[in-house]
Amino acid sequence: MPGFTTPLISPELLSVLRCPVTGSALVQEGEELVATSPNVDGQTLRYTIEDGIPLLLPPELLAAATSARSDQHDGGQHNGGRHAAK
Repeated sequence: MPGFTTPLISPELLSVLRCPVTGSALVQEGEELVATSPNVDGQTLRYTIEDGIPLLLPPELLAAATSARSDQHDGGQHNGGRHAAK
């Protein structure tokens, strides 16, 4: 999109965030955070940033979390949340 800029993760936050798999520091590249050290298979791990929030889940858990999120259709409403009128 013209005029759209990727929200930057603050340097303060980046200084404390670590890759959940390798424990290495992360750097921002566009809309992703990238681990500075490869995993045991030699792969460079990348983590998506959604709405300014890094999704720091290992690849095997990210698919499950994405699936679970798409299965939620209640709009955040829960049964039993009604308040009695006084």
